Amino acid sequence: MLPHAHAMLREIHQQPDVLESLLAYYTCGTAFAPAAWQHLHPTLTASGPLIIAASGSSRHSGLVAELLLEELAGATVDVEYASEFALRALNPRSASSVLVLSQSGETADTLAALRLACKQGLRTLAITNHPESTMAREAAMTLPLLAGPEQAIPATKSFLCQIIVLYLLALHEAAALQRMAPHRLQDCLAEVHTLALNLRTQLPDWDTAAAQLAAQTADAQSFLYLGRGIHAAIAREGALKLKESSYMHAEAYPTGELLHGPNALVSRTVPVVLLATFDPASTESMLRYRRTREILDHLLRQQARVLVVANRDDAEVRRLATDSIPINPCSEPLLAASEVVPLQLFAYHMAALRGIDMDHPRHLQKAVLNTIADKRGEEA
Repeated sequence: MLPHAHAMLREIHQQPDVLESLLAYYTCGTAFAPAAWQHLHPTLTASGPLIIAASGSSRHSGLVAELLLEELAGATVDVEYASEFALRALNPRSASSVLVLSQSGETADTLAALRLACKQGLRTLAITNHPESTMAREAAMTLPLLAGPEQAIPATKSFLCQIIVLYLLALHEAAALQRMAPHRLQDCLAEVHTLALNLRTQLPDWDTAAAQLAAQTADAQSFLYLGRGIHAAIAREGALKLKESSYMHAEAYPTGELLHGPNALVSRTVPVVLLATFDPASTESMLRYRRTREILDHLLRQQARVLVVANRDDAEVRRLATDSIPINPCSEPLLAASEVVPLQLFAYHMAALRGIDMDHPRHLQKAVLNTIADKRGEEA
């Protein structure tokens, strides 16, 4: 295989392999691997609310975790900007645990949030790509991402690993609280193990489609990204990737919020990227899908340019859209994990088309531990 032109593209294509390694660490087939979870408190949320503090892409994965923990484990979760959390007084009665998310484990404002939580005597958990990082050392508990060195500043494989680790955490919490039947837990873990192959088989087509879409929309002035439920968080991540990688302006909203102001921006030069995937086995997912279809119909009446990410077997939505990227059907959490990959590729190809060094975007830095292992990984 020829080497990839940029670190960002290489790291996007590494994601199936990284997922396989991640799942081999955290699970044994359709059960949790005891060694990976032995240092985790039996339940993070049984004694009170959980606060998730994070920045950038990590905050977007935190928004996914919020919905998964609430739905599966019945938890009360609040997601905070780490930069804001660290600068305000915290009432220790408002939470029992604080979860910090960081690719490097060295992000300054997230580390400040962790230290505030420790000072308040709250239970703390760090999810980071570096087990030897400051956050991993100072938090009471840690779960590693195992994404390997990530050289490009835009987070790709570390973000996907966050989504999966957080989904596993939600399943683990649900099982510990006896809110999920053993057979359902086994089914969920079995499906997670299909994700790596699922991504690997779809990546070549997504890469081609993303390059074509970038070329077709290169004249855009801005983009609006829309999604419902956990897909709203993925829409935010897609918009962030486009901004930081290609310097194209993009904003993201929950799909239903389009009609409350942002719709005034929609035009031929402001395309809409609409996440319209759904899980047919979920009543809530189907309701969100029907509401998304209504928005799509509205956009079509406006003759908007709509780029849809849709289920592969949803021929009607893909026919109505200006362009589309198909996703293999799966459960809602894995749809979110899947659909972020073509959005990463779209951002990459838009940056490449515009001649931008997406590995090192201007004005942005990435906190990285300069360990020997990292250096060897970057040279590989």
